[in-house]
Amino acid sequence: MAGAAALVWGEWLNWRWSRALVGSGEGDSEAVVVLGYRNPQATANFVNRWRVRAGIRSIAADRPHGTRVIFSGGAAGGAAAEARLMADYAKSVLRFDGTVLLEDRSATTWENIANVIPLLEDVDRIKIASQPAHALKARAYLRRRRPDLARRLVRADDYRPGEWMVVKPLLALYGLWTLRGLKADERKVSP
Repeated sequence: MAGAAALVWGEWLNWRWSRALVGSGEGDSEAVVVLGYRNPQATANFVNRWRVRAGIRSIAADRPHGTRVIFSGGAAGGAAAEARLMADYAKSVLRFDGTVLLEDRSATTWENIANVIPLLEDVDRIKIASQPAHALKARAYLRRRRPDLARRLVRADDYRPGEWMVVKPLLALYGLWTLRGLKADERKVSP
């Protein structure tokens, strides 16, 4: 019973986080920002591969070639930039042939957001793909730095019921810890 309750709780929190600080999105052009995760090896690790898949599936069906995908992450955990490893995975394994931009200098989520802002200025819709708590943190950072751009945020397809279900309670606990600095209005599910 306690195990089932933990699974439901983890699922619910991740669902809420995926729907906070997003709008309905107007306009045609969009960018999907895929946030990197520390990657000490020469190829994209498990977490970065999942984030790339979430980013690619976040592309609106009616905009497959009109969307730019921005991979963001420096060489925080290894010799190669996370952005480069994720882009290589997207192109070579997932056969993604759309527009790809790299932001390969950042080492933190705050830097991810600061460094991708120039790449977002001219798009109508912005999606941030990562685990739901991490994506919410990034959306809150964008809102703090550039409220005008934050109004363009829409939901990415980085939450799916049942995906990662067994680890979602752990991700929820970690998310609560990492999101402790967010204000109450930054945690509310968007209407």
